[in-house]
Amino acid sequence: MHAVHSGTACALVVLLQPIWLHNQSPASGNRSSPSDWRSAQWSSYSIVHCFTANSPAPCIRTPLQHCSAAKHVDDCVTETGLILSLVPHRLNFSKTPNRHTSRSVMESVSSTEATAPAPTASASELQKTGQSHPAPVVEQQAQQPAPTAQQIDGEPKASGEDKQGPPTAQPRPNPAAQAAQTRPIAKLTRESYNQQSLGTSLNSKVKQSRVLMVGAGGIGCELLKNLVLMGFGEIHIVDLDTIDLSNLNRQFLFRQEHIKKSKALVAKEAAERFNPNVRIVAYHANIKDDQFTVAWFRGFTVVFNALDNLEARRHVNKMCLAANVPLIESGTTGFNGQTQVIKKGVTACYDCTPKETPKSFPVCTIRSTPSQPIHCIVWGKSYLLNEIFGASEDQAAFDHSEDAENANQIAAKEIEELKRESEALKKIRAAVGTPEFPKMLFDKVFNADIERLRSVEEMWKSRTPPVALDYAKVLSEAGDAIASTDALLADDQKIWSLEENLAVFNDSLERLSKRAIELNKAQGPSDLEPIIAFDKDDIDTLDFVTASANIRSTVFGIEKKSRFDVKQMAGNIIPAIATTNAIVAGLCVLESFKILKGEYDQAKEVFLTPFASARLLAPDRSRPPNPECPVCGVFNTSVIVDLSRATLGDVVEGYLKEDLGLGDREISVNNDVGILYDFDETDNLPRKLTELGIRNGSFLTIMDDSEEDTLVNIVLDIEEGALDATEKPYKGVPEGKSDIPRKSKKEALPETNGTSTTNGTVHVEGPKGVKRPNDDSEWQSSKKVKVAGAGQEDDVVLVDDAGGAIVIDD
Repeated sequence: MHAVHSGTACALVVLLQPIWLHNQSPASGNRSSPSDWRSAQWSSYSIVHCFTANSPAPCIRTPLQHCSAAKHVDDCVTETGLILSLVPHRLNFSKTPNRHTSRSVMESVSSTEATAPAPTASASELQKTGQSHPAPVVEQQAQQPAPTAQQIDGEPKASGEDKQGPPTAQPRPNPAAQAAQTRPIAKLTRESYNQQSLGTSLNSKVKQSRVLMVGAGGIGCELLKNLVLMGFGEIHIVDLDTIDLSNLNRQFLFRQEHIKKSKALVAKEAAERFNPNVRIVAYHANIKDDQFTVAWFRGFTVVFNALDNLEARRHVNKMCLAANVPLIESGTTGFNGQTQVIKKGVTACYDCTPKETPKSFPVCTIRSTPSQPIHCIVWGKSYLLNEIFGASEDQAAFDHSEDAENANQIAAKEIEELKRESEALKKIRAAVGTPEFPKMLFDKVFNADIERLRSVEEMWKSRTPPVALDYAKVLSEAGDAIASTDALLADDQKIWSLEENLAVFNDSLERLSKRAIELNKAQGPSDLEPIIAFDKDDIDTLDFVTASANIRSTVFGIEKKSRFDVKQMAGNIIPAIATTNAIVAGLCVLESFKILKGEYDQAKEVFLTPFASARLLAPDRSRPPNPECPVCGVFNTSVIVDLSRATLGDVVEGYLKEDLGLGDREISVNNDVGILYDFDETDNLPRKLTELGIRNGSFLTIMDDSEEDTLVNIVLDIEEGALDATEKPYKGVPEGKSDIPRKSKKEALPETNGTSTTNGTVHVEGPKGVKRPNDDSEWQSSKKVKVAGAGQEDDVVLVDDAGGAIVIDD
């Protein structure tokens, strides 16, 4: 190309991808034949313009490998705007052409383009070049001026040369050449960018992958966006939560009209607009439901955890280990975040290290489905108190002035519901200090809001629905409590009844109302609206939060707490940070590329620690599995059974002892209820599995009680399947005997009776961080209690440190 193409070349520079530029210019006399192009594997580049010495026209807008008529090819412009200069056996990218093409050749190119439609490669040709469809064409932003004679010849001339020269030296205006300069250039599709970034092999694996994302909240929204834009072929989303107002400031897939709708379904709808070629399947369900079996998990290439609670994380971890599917675990807490790759037998799992009791609670749980006292306490402190005496988030966030204009986009029913809720809160705030104020607030938050939650039937399929309270009824039974309010407030350790909580609720509202009125009177014309914020040392706000939290606990059937306990548990609240979610979601996708390539040795545990002195992102090698881990230090296997015929004896005597090869070993079989079979307990063997509560998706734990050569525990997944009635009612997955690992032998430790010796001094050992009681019997008793509760689910949150922080993370 020479100067005649300089105008187009300047426009193309904007599209240049710097990562591909080598800036090497071959000698101007070098040329390459079409065979050189094919031998160098340059067929994947779709060409917009080609300039050759002899026959330029056949090469216009076709993949270069089809330019068989061209004797020599010098310079080409690809659909991405790259200018390719060619030498034998090498493709060189450069910002400028390496040689000039004569005027006659350029005019020939322009004439051909103007008179003939741009040819399109056939389907077979596209398949050869790795393209799924022709690249789209975009409109050019600005018209380029027609080239001048000086530009065509490629050599500057004196200002008077054109006038002095003979008329024949001036080329006649060529409309076709002008049209060629304004012809739009085909742009690079997102698929092409992905292929350039990832490479052909990895990009192909991404497109063919089938991934599961559990959770569509803060991390989930960012992660789903990344997965869709990277072109992951099939994405399944599971989330039980609904969208709340507080989600909208960082969960960008959701809008005002989506409030109270399913997060999973709305996220699917929003993400499909990013990339219609990706298949997305959404489930408004609990990941622990029976429909999500090990066999279902086994169908995914990678599983992404974007959850916000410990119990669900442990469940997904267990299911992925049982299905032998890689899991990418992630989490954020304020400015801190983490990602971890989990693969059975390769890396440590989620439960390989003990987890501290979480202090992080999802907002949707606090607002809609509380299950612990701390949920109700945070609700009273961060939501209800702020709504009435602080900065109302509903009032500040809603602007209905343009609702009428957006009627086609927003469901009218949802808008009306939001308007009613906003107006109800305004009326309640306006009634502060009036006799009707306590009743209005009580009826709103403990009756009307509860009835609205009960109307969402899907939310209460697997949990007890809340019970709405009637203010007049509770008040009629609270006469004695109201009369003894002063005595109630004098005892911090007492757990108040419902009637006593109502008495404190009304009393604290009266005190706070007086404060609010006084603050308003003292407010200047230019002052901001006064607010009352929670302070654990402020007795008025503490009484209000304690009473409102306990009334809400009564509504949801949760244990109530004393004012002393509430004061300890109501710590600082750290909000979720949108930037943290975005960074962690990006790290998850980067780790998934390593999984797709099978490079588990390159997988990292990455910690986001913005206030660390060393670096923002702190990657670390994946830890090896903990052989003592009760979750991944086991042998996982599955058996397909015909539940209409199979008995426990079929599983024990047939599958375990014969097919799995346990033979004469002394084993015991347990489920989550208790022991089903051991050497001395054989009564259940003739009973059907269904009679023992075993169904599709149930897990059985088989323990080897042999004293020597002991096998690790076996976790058996029960999968229901249709089997031939003439055959055995069970079939192993996979069939045949398996090599079950043995337990590692531990060196016997000397008995110390709780003492150790250092430099001849005997020290009494006790639990770290806990002061040992004076009475040994008391210590032994407390120890038994802890051991007895060790196997239970970690449902209760105890914030027992004075500086503990409650983290809102959804």
